[in-house]
Amino acid sequence: MNPLKKLAARYPFLKFLGNRYVVVIIFVVVWLTFLDNYSYFVQKVLDDEIKELEDNKQYYINEIKKDSTSIKQLKNADQTEKYAREKYYMKRENEDIYIIEFEEDAKKVKDSASL
Repeated sequence: MNPLKKLAARYPFLKFLGNRYVVVIIFVVVWLTFLDNYSYFVQKVLDDEIKELEDNKQYYINEIKKDSTSIKQLKNADQTEKYAREKYYMKRENEDIYIIEFEEDAKKVKDSASL
């Protein structure tokens, strides 16, 4: 008796796998899942990268909106002066500025600097 027939008699699922169409379909599925440049796993990684880039895009769009509103406000001379006083501690002539820092604010600045 042929050794392949013995194996087929012993393991009935091998008879099903002996069909050439089944072998080709299994080969194509394995190829597309693991070996191809566009395999499932590569597509998963690329989809994750696309999601991350879309999140970054949305973040930067929001930042652009905030900056454009700040620019519109800074076109006003009073707003420019207010911004310079608050951000850069600028002052007018013959004017004294006292900067009061609270302990909580100093801790936040120190913690953010240590990161």
